[in-house]
Amino acid sequence: MRRLGSALFGRRARRRWIHLVLGGAVAMPYVFVGSILSGPLFGDDRFFGSFAAQLLAFALGLPLAAITALFPLTRPMSVAAVRALCAVPDEALADGPPRTRQERGRTVLWFTLHLGLGGIISGMTLALVPFATFLLVLPVFVGLRDSWLGLPDALHVPWTLGLAPVVGALSLLALAGCAAGCGVLLARWAPLLLGPTPADRLAAAEQRAADLAVRNRLARELHDSVGHALSAVTLQASAARRVLDHDPEFVREALAAIEDTTRRTVGELDAVLGVLREGDQRASTAPAPTLAADLDGLLRRTRAGGLRVKAAVDLGPGGADALPPMVSREAYRIVQEALSNALKHGGADTAVTLRITRDDTGLDLSAENPLPSAPPDTAADRPGGGHGLRGIADRARLLGGTTAAGPEAGVWRLRVRLPLRPPA
Repeated sequence: MRRLGSALFGRRARRRWIHLVLGGAVAMPYVFVGSILSGPLFGDDRFFGSFAAQLLAFALGLPLAAITALFPLTRPMSVAAVRALCAVPDEALADGPPRTRQERGRTVLWFTLHLGLGGIISGMTLALVPFATFLLVLPVFVGLRDSWLGLPDALHVPWTLGLAPVVGALSLLALAGCAAGCGVLLARWAPLLLGPTPADRLAAAEQRAADLAVRNRLARELHDSVGHALSAVTLQASAARRVLDHDPEFVREALAAIEDTTRRTVGELDAVLGVLREGDQRASTAPAPTLAADLDGLLRRTRAGGLRVKAAVDLGPGGADALPPMVSREAYRIVQEALSNALKHGGADTAVTLRITRDDTGLDLSAENPLPSAPPDTAADRPGGGHGLRGIADRARLLGGTTAAGPEAGVWRLRVRLPLRPPA
């Protein structure tokens, strides 16, 4: 009983009832025009004639409503009403005016259905609510039987007076049931008639995929640039503190490296965050670090923190300047992440061997460092742990390259192959 009562008189049912009454209110101008057309057919000059004339006026008004539903704003207004009153999920409805003939046809069908059912429920509400109320109070107010209402003689019989409240209550239940049923019908038909087409769903899915790709790219950039900077600055400050009293020259170099690292990182961070600011175009114009322009500075800042880096770079004719810009950018980030991992997991005294070579088809990157003595410290960024190696693999995969990482003969070895001509 509670479930039935909620279905007939609950908050959702009441809001859908209001939606139907609004449809009936919108239908009234069309019914007025239909009554002007139907009046002469019945020889009745009254604005509202007989019941048959009213039905004909209603039938003539619906085609007029269908014609006006071709206006572009019909669907946005209908969608707004459905979202507010019919408890239909937002993603099930389309935004904006219809663009194709099929969408316009579905909008016309929805508008006509809404006004048709709304007109019926509105008429029933206007007729049955006063009628049911009268029957409910008739046994109590006996004077109504002798009033000017002109009641039939049958209502003076005692058993009819006892039956009147039952009929009134059943009338209200019938009205509530019809309203609830029409509300459920409209709620089920709304996604079909006002929902996005398969092309719209595909476009929305592509947009979500593009947004997700941008978010993932930003996450990789933040992880690589900020993560590396924090690791390097921490180790540089720690190394400077240890030799503060007896090696001031090293301290000056470490402080200069910290200043340079933080300045560059703030610029990169501002460029990445610019993508997240609506209307901010700085990220599209800010220069990204590349292997050609920034490798030497990266190695210098890393060595200033105490990490012993042995770099072997053989890029052939033209050097790093001859690399494709995208390959140069991604290669820089991969080298940066490899050095950052060595800093985090090996400490400031770790020795790293970095090799960068190029052949006719691709660029090979490899980094080796001894495995740390404390395995728990290395677990954070091994496969299944953190995001560093995952980011390296994503960068290589976007260019059509490959990645291999793992312990080999007491060292941690990272190998990356980047093709010079990424796949389309």
